[in-house]
Amino acid sequence: MCSLHVEEEAHLAAMAGNRDRTLTCIELFDICWEDVLIPHMSIYLSLKDLFNLRCCSQTARRFAETALEKRQELHLSGNNTRNIDLGFQVVARCCRRLEVLHLACCKWLTDDLLLPLLTKNKHRLCAVNLNECVNITALSLQPIIVECKDLRILKLSKCQWLTTGAVDALTLHQSKLVEFDISHCGAIGERCLIIFFRKLNKLTVLSLAHTPSVTDQVLIQIGNYCRELEHINLMGCVAISDYGVHAVCCVCL
Repeated sequence: MCSLHVEEEAHLAAMAGNRDRTLTCIELFDICWEDVLIPHMSIYLSLKDLFNLRCCSQTARRFAETALEKRQELHLSGNNTRNIDLGFQVVARCCRRLEVLHLACCKWLTDDLLLPLLTKNKHRLCAVNLNECVNITALSLQPIIVECKDLRILKLSKCQWLTTGAVDALTLHQSKLVEFDISHCGAIGERCLIIFFRKLNKLTVLSLAHTPSVTDQVLIQIGNYCRELEHINLMGCVAISDYGVHAVCCVCL
């Protein structure tokens, strides 16, 4: 029977000890971030999870901010918790690949907070929800209107700052919208809506509820050009009649 020399036994024991020490020193963040942790783990972490993780260590902070950089969706609708504006500044600094942005009813949101985020993500955004964001202005729409070439969904309900000029700019730069919400927007003129619907003829979902400038003439244009329309909300549109509704229903729905 073969026996080991004392030196060989000592060498094997040392190797085993080194292996055990190596195994015990491996940490979570030693796993490849780009190939494993970011694509396969961080997707299951909520925004709150990432911010909690960010507080643990310098390495955890770098990981959380790298995960934010790769994030494709941001959902903060109705979130008005204390100091959320400070957290949003971190998000605006880190996120660079957002495709879906939901910020409805964020009372704290201002142009100064929103514009940096839009500037860094304008080329990828396809869905933006700013319903009831009352403290921003049409200035925040500029990068969305001009630069978001893949925009498909835009929601601006109860945005009283939405003007005729902004809608004219949308008409000029956007042609791929499939869902559009301008309900309760009282500062828009009838003329700009008529021109708008002549160009944006791919709409499938449209909300015009309680928008005073919606008239029979606007509905006729919708009926003539928006042939793919599947859903339209005309609740509270007091300037329309059965004639306009009939023009839409006979052609579109």
